[in-house]
Amino acid sequence: MSGERLLYLSAQDVADVGLAMAEIIEALERMFREKGKGEVEMPPKPGIHPRKDAFIHAMPAFLPSFAAAGIKWVSGYPSNAERGLPYISGLLILNDPATGIPIAVMDATWITAKRTGAATAVAAKQLARADSQTLGIVACGVQGRSNLEALSCVFELKSVKAYDIVREAAERYAAEIGEAYALEVEVVDRPRDAVAGLDLVVTSGPILKQPDPPIEAGWLSPGAFACALDFDSYWGGAALREADKLATDDMGQLEYYRGVGFFGETPQPYADLGEIVSGLKAARESDHERAICINLGLALEDMATASLIYERARQKGIGTELPL
Repeated sequence: MSGERLLYLSAQDVADVGLAMAEIIEALERMFREKGKGEVEMPPKPGIHPRKDAFIHAMPAFLPSFAAAGIKWVSGYPSNAERGLPYISGLLILNDPATGIPIAVMDATWITAKRTGAATAVAAKQLARADSQTLGIVACGVQGRSNLEALSCVFELKSVKAYDIVREAAERYAAEIGEAYALEVEVVDRPRDAVAGLDLVVTSGPILKQPDPPIEAGWLSPGAFACALDFDSYWGGAALREADKLATDDMGQLEYYRGVGFFGETPQPYADLGEIVSGLKAARESDHERAICINLGLALEDMATASLIYERARQKGIGTELPL
């Protein structure tokens, strides 16, 4: 493409491309393998914080094998729910790696939701038992849905327990998911009931700098896997220390956030997902291990997903050409 025009993809355009969750999981596995080998570039994401517990982050990354270079400008505002607005919103810019010229601007909301669920599935393939069938969802928003979608691509799920601080949100989730996936979904009144005795657990509440995490040691069963998408907002230090294997999606980002006041009670992870997927560090080694992965969300995931969307949009003639 010449440097005179770029492709704009609205939120509806991005969804209409029709990229399947299984394709995103496959792309992220490939990306994490390359990350583990040191074949990608991604600095820790800097950000600004205009409101308490709100953030706006800049997330740049370069993924050579995908010919994907770009940046996501993404915000997370917990108070948006009170205004009928989404918690997460943003835009993503792709550049031509050969020239640096912008080639696409697209809405990042769909991408953020889907790639986050896909990254959980990648972690679970490495760290959960292959026969996992039961799932606990703590926070029944967008990520509660996308993570279930992704995990259902990897495991034969039989039942789900759903908890949300707003019970009506959990009830809507149960009705929607039960019908869409033919699953038994039980709404529970306590976080513990969406953690204890289950094979898989996903927490995705708002990210808080000074959390009062409800999940305690002893809740996560031996042999279970959990993915924390909300930093340590739901997981107490004792619960994290109880993990036989504590991983993260990127060690550098976790240390960056530890340095600015997050993760005060979080022990040092033994590996990041790139090291695990590429075979440099061990995945699950027994059916009795408790495993937890703290997924912070990576720009590399966004670029891998966005590059596929861009290619598919070009093939299908989706989007609007705009002058630079």
